[in-house]
Amino acid sequence: MGQITILRAGPLTSVQDLGRAERRAGVSTGGALDLCAARVANLLVGNPEEAALLEITLGGLRLRLDDDRGVAWCGGAFPARCAETEFPPGRLAFVRGGEEVEFDAAGRGGRAWLAISGGIDVPLVLGSRATDFRSGFGGLAGRALRDGDCLS
Repeated sequence: MGQITILRAGPLTSVQDLGRAERRAGVSTGGALDLCAARVANLLVGNPEEAALLEITLGGLRLRLDDDRGVAWCGGAFPARCAETEFPPGRLAFVRGGEEVEFDAAGRGGRAWLAISGGIDVPLVLGSRATDFRSGFGGLAGRALRDGDCLS
């Protein structure tokens, strides 16, 4: 399975999914702030709608994919590029291994959801891969992504 390298994480990018089915042990259900956008992005790349994806807040994300993948995003009005070619929300784009995907600051709206074919492989915690900042678990070590992080 390929690797995703976070070259520039932006102000707040995290791994999310549709969240936990129910509140347990005082932990919120969490998950993507726009479940519809997350579902649509995942379905566009052929993932199950509940697959983990990236929630991008205020843009500024740049990542590199190590192998060929389909990508799609939904959400605010972000200038987004895939291998130096702009691509709009709600459309599938093909990224070859070694190419980069980049989101600039949002023109309108504050968040976007980026799905990558095959999903993002982080451990399940209470039935979800979603980052829970308050509890400090899920996603990648329960925190926002940082420059240099790698995901499977």
